[in-house]
Amino acid sequence: MGEVRIEQRGRTLLATLDNPPHALMDAAIVDGLERLVGRAESDDGVGAVVLIGAHPERFIAHYDVAELLAGAQSSPSVGPRTALSSLRAVGALRRVQSVEAALARTPAAGLVAVERFGDIFRRMNRCGAVFVAAINGSAMGGGCELSLACDVRLMAAGDHGLAQPEILLGFPPGGGGTQRLARLLGTARALRMVLDGGPIGPEEAGEIGLVDEVLSRDELLDHALAVAEQLGARPKLAVAASKRAVYEGASMALADGLRLERAEFLAALGTNEAKEAMAAYVEGFERTGELPGYDPPARERALREGRFRR
Repeated sequence: MGEVRIEQRGRTLLATLDNPPHALMDAAIVDGLERLVGRAESDDGVGAVVLIGAHPERFIAHYDVAELLAGAQSSPSVGPRTALSSLRAVGALRRVQSVEAALARTPAAGLVAVERFGDIFRRMNRCGAVFVAAINGSAMGGGCELSLACDVRLMAAGDHGLAQPEILLGFPPGGGGTQRLARLLGTARALRMVLDGGPIGPEEAGEIGLVDEVLSRDELLDHALAVAEQLGARPKLAVAASKRAVYEGASMALADGLRLERAEFLAALGTNEAKEAMAAYVEGFERTGELPGYDPPARERALREGRFRR
């Protein structure tokens, strides 16, 4: 059974994904990710999360196929329309904790697991903490989808890659791979990657924008922690609002996306965090007669000095 080991470093949680010997993603890893996301959402002292694999050559190999097979064998075969309506029903019922636990002991357990898996990643995209994937090796299937759910992807150079190989086993990705790849790379390139199933190496991943940076293995973790420290210093309410506007608004019609952005702007503008940051900015301008510089911003400097509440 795998585990997600958590170590707090300042405002950053370093989460190590560990499931020897093969670094498979399994139900225990998913449990750990759910607890990790819950802490990132609820703890005001957490501004960022860095995820890295414990395996020397793998971030996460892929989801445990034996678990998927067991789920397929224990569940009735359904068509896409029935599956969609069933997932909607289970998604609504999951909001009641006792009902979710009961469903997990029925033939609907597979539906519950799929909904839960996708919900964890969606919560990452709405969370006020910044998620950084330090991809230290291969990340296939669910491991690739986990990295795609992160806000920043950094990858070690080497003989490994990112892939969605589900097509080779007779089914499409089910943890957000098709949707996040299409939004990140565009429809044509995403479809080619999903239909091919083969890995994309670090250099090509950097060239096409699948990862943000490619670094040496020795540099990867330190750089990931530095990026997390920088982005994790931003106000969490503003981070969450920005992520919702980008991740959810970008898939809407333009008018609807712009309205979502304005709604997030107005809601965040009236928070204590925003008013304190604006007051610090204005005070600096009135004191010096010059516009406050960006590096470091007045808000971040004030946070580090403990003058404002987070």
